Amino acid sequence: MARSRRVRRWVIDWPARIALAVAVVVANVVGAVVVFVLAAWVLPEGPLTDPGRVRTLNLVAFGVYLLLAVPIGLLWGGRRFRLRSGEADAEQRRERRMVLYGPLRLVTVQTVLWALAATVFVLLNLPYSARLALSVGETIVLGGITTCALAYLLSERILRRTAAKVLGAHPPKPRRGLPGIVVRSLLFWALGTGVPVVGLMLTAVSALVYEDVPADRLAVIVLAIGGTALGAGLLVTVGAARAVADPVNAVRRAMRRVQHGELDAGVTVYDGTELGQLQSGFNTMVAGLRERERIHDLFGRHVGRDVARAAAAAGEVRLGGEVRRVGVLFVDLVGSTSLTAERPPEEVVGLLNRFFAVVVEVVEEHDGWINKFEGDAALAVFGAPVDGTDPAGCALAGGRVLADRLAAELPDITAGIGISAGEAVAGNVGDVRRYEYTVIGDPVNEAARLTELAKTVPGRVLAAADAVAMAAEDEAARWELGDETVLRGRTAPTRLATPKERARPERDESAAAAAPSRGN
Repeated sequence: MARSRRVRRWVIDWPARIALAVAVVVANVVGAVVVFVLAAWVLPEGPLTDPGRVRTLNLVAFGVYLLLAVPIGLLWGGRRFRLRSGEADAEQRRERRMVLYGPLRLVTVQTVLWALAATVFVLLNLPYSARLALSVGETIVLGGITTCALAYLLSERILRRTAAKVLGAHPPKPRRGLPGIVVRSLLFWALGTGVPVVGLMLTAVSALVYEDVPADRLAVIVLAIGGTALGAGLLVTVGAARAVADPVNAVRRAMRRVQHGELDAGVTVYDGTELGQLQSGFNTMVAGLRERERIHDLFGRHVGRDVARAAAAAGEVRLGGEVRRVGVLFVDLVGSTSLTAERPPEEVVGLLNRFFAVVVEVVEEHDGWINKFEGDAALAVFGAPVDGTDPAGCALAGGRVLADRLAAELPDITAGIGISAGEAVAGNVGDVRRYEYTVIGDPVNEAARLTELAKTVPGRVLAAADAVAMAAEDEAARWELGDETVLRGRTAPTRLATPKERARPERDESAAAAAPSRGN
C-alpha cells in the first residue's frame, strides 16, 4: 500500500519571503564584494610572479561562485520555511518553532556556503602563494561572520509580523538554542567591532612577520578597513539600538495609555527572547487589570461604588459596624401587585428598570448610595460608608427631586417616598464567607413606615420632622411641618413634614382611620 504524500506549505507569506530573499542576497553580495576588494587590492598578498593573472582567476571564480551559491542559498533557505502537513497541534508547534528559529536556519545556510567559499578560494590561491591563500581565507571567514550576523539581524526584523502571529496564542517561553539579548548584543559587537578589528590585527601580524609592507601600503590598508569598520559600526549601532528600543518603546507607549485609563492597550508580541517575554508579560498584566476593573465594576454595581472602594481600601474583611449619623430614603411603588397581574413580565421588568434608573441617578447626584433593592422598592442611604457634611439634607433634597422626576418621566406609575435621619449602625453583617454592607437602626424602620403612609397622601412624599431639624437651613426651609402620627410598629408619635411646593398632606378618612391602628 503506497504511503500518502504529505503536502508541504510555506509558514511565511509572499511579502516576507521576497523581503528575506532580497535581504539575504544583498547581505551576501555586499559581503562578498567587500571581501574580494580587500583580498585583491588591499591586503598584502606576498610576492607573485603574475599578480594580474591571479586577480583575473579570482575574479572569474568569484563570479562563478556567486552565480552558483546565490540560487542554491535561496532554494535551500526557502526549504527551511516549508512545513509538511500533519496533526493540527503538532503542526502548530513545528510552525512556531520554524518561525522562531528561522533566522538561525538561514544563518546555517549562510555558514555552510561561506565555509565552502573559504575552502574553494584557499585551494585556488595556494599554488600561487601560501600567504595569499591564508590572507584570502582569513578575509572570507571574517566576511562570512559579518554576513551571517547581518543576515540574522535582518531576517529577525523581517519575520516580526510572522512571529507575532505564531506567538499571539502562545506567549514566548525561554527556549534552548534561541539567542537572547546577550547573544544578540554579541552579534552586533562582532558585526560592528570584532570583525574589523580582527582584520586590522591580522594585517598587522602579517606586516610584522613578513616585514615587506611599506608604510604607504599599510596606511591604505588601515584606512580601507577602518572606513569599513566605521560604516558597518554605525549601521550596527543603529540596528542594535532599534532591536532593543522598539519593543521597549512599544511597552512604554502602551503603559502611558494604561496610565490614562485605557485598559484595552496592548503590544504585539513578535520577539522570542526576553523582550518577547516582556511584551507578553505586559499584555498579561493589562489583562489582569481589565479583569480586576471588571470585577470592581460588577462589585460596585452590586453593592455601590462607595462601598466597593471602602472594601478595597480596608484590605481585609471585618464584620461589625460603627454608629453614624445617616439620612435614609425609602421608595416603593404603589399597586405593584396589580401591576404584575395586568402586564406581561417583560413589560413589568422594563418598567421597573426605568423606575430604578431614575432612583439610582437621583440618589447618586445627592451623594447617596443604594443599599438594596427589594422587589419594587429601594433603600438609599446618605452619610455611609462615606461621611457626608449634611446626610439629612441630602436625603431630603433627593426625595424632593425624585418625586418630581418620577411624576414627569414615569407618569403611569406612582411611588411613595419616605425620608428619615438619625444615628444608625453601618457596617458588614453576615459571615466572612458571605456578607454585605448595610445600615441598621431606627431611621431605616421609620423611613419604611413613612413610605407606607406616603402612598396615601397627595404628593407621595413624607419626611420625619427630626430629619428636617438635622438638615442644613437652606434645605430645611424647603419643608413644612405637619401633624403627628403613630407609625405602624412604633410607640412614639412621629411628626410629619412635606415639601413646601407640594400640597400639605391631608389624608383621606380611610388613611386617618388606619393611622391609629398602625400604632397598635
